Amino acid sequence: MDERRRSELVAQERSGHTAVVENNLLYVWGGYLSIADNEVFLPNDEIWIYDLERGVWEMSSMTGDVPPAMSGTCGCSLNGHMYIFGGCDNNGQTNEIYSVNLLDGKYAWKKVSKGSGTPPSPRDKLSCWVFGDRIIFFGGYGHKLQNEINRRNFIVDEASWVDDVYWGWNNEVHVFDPKHASWTEPQTNGRPPAPRAAHASTTLGSKGYVCGGRVMETRTNDVHCLDLETWTWAEIVPLSAVPVGRSWHSLTAVSDNSLFLFGGLSVDCKPMSDGWLLNVEAKTWREISHPYENKPRLWHTASAGKDSDVIVFGGSCDYILLVDTGHCNDALVFQTEPYPLFRSCVDYIAKNVSTCKTLGDQIPLLPSKLQHVVRRRMSFYRPSKSKTS
Repeated sequence: MDERRRSELVAQERSGHTAVVENNLLYVWGGYLSIADNEVFLPNDEIWIYDLERGVWEMSSMTGDVPPAMSGTCGCSLNGHMYIFGGCDNNGQTNEIYSVNLLDGKYAWKKVSKGSGTPPSPRDKLSCWVFGDRIIFFGGYGHKLQNEINRRNFIVDEASWVDDVYWGWNNEVHVFDPKHASWTEPQTNGRPPAPRAAHASTTLGSKGYVCGGRVMETRTNDVHCLDLETWTWAEIVPLSAVPVGRSWHSLTAVSDNSLFLFGGLSVDCKPMSDGWLLNVEAKTWREISHPYENKPRLWHTASAGKDSDVIVFGGSCDYILLVDTGHCNDALVFQTEPYPLFRSCVDYIAKNVSTCKTLGDQIPLLPSKLQHVVRRRMSFYRPSKSKTS
């Protein structure tokens, strides 16, 4: 077991990182920040762990086939493992895939050896869906050789090419099967989204949703759905007011029919702090009020927590293409649904026990398991610089 430094630790500010939630713990890896106008990658041999119940950070060292320090990688959690693919390191974009077991406490990286099939070309700012024990990757910005380019699914960035290597945006769909370390590229039906990067996506049931992103010089607000069983694309045309176009935002499934959108960089290059719920059945957007309207974020992460919570971590509050100093390290917990009665009661006790002697006197009378739950939650409300917002 790695020795952990605990207590008043706080994960460093960052953007373009990876974060997943597993067993009510938020795991954070990688990303970058700016120091004296230089982009600096965060250490690649550290994983930061935030206990969402207690409000405490820990840091563990990582071993094994440690990936290069990078940003813009695509990460997800599957069967207790965190997978990362792609990203941009000091040598440019990559198309390697790595995994780490989050449950054994060892945090040893494994570089996944190539099995059958052809992996996607090097890219970053892509997204993924998890379905049927497989990871489905979509889009991104990267490079291809001239003879590899298919103009139907790759838009060349005319400002970026060297010899016969061209950079650009794609709308490709690639499927990775961790069990066999195999890659496939399914033939999709229907009209696909335009090639894009820095978009947002989430899985809801057997469908993968993608929203917005950068397409050449524009930032979009369109929503598309890919049926992950039939590989059929469909566009969702809203019957309501819609969020402005954006990139570097997040999209998270929060119920059987709702997706939560937060933040990003707008079409007029403004960092955003708005939150919206999309009902995918009614095809309607609804802007919601929340406590973080003064905390714009872009290139952050958003992870689904328990009881339909969304945990947003890190990101920037600046237009990072011009001013790249506003990286953040707070975790914003969005409540998107009413909490169950049990959670509401535990939170009320934990929050008020320090100011209500009667509550404190009653805690020892609770069953031991319930005492444990309440005392763990009480630590969240103790004053500390490492708490969520």
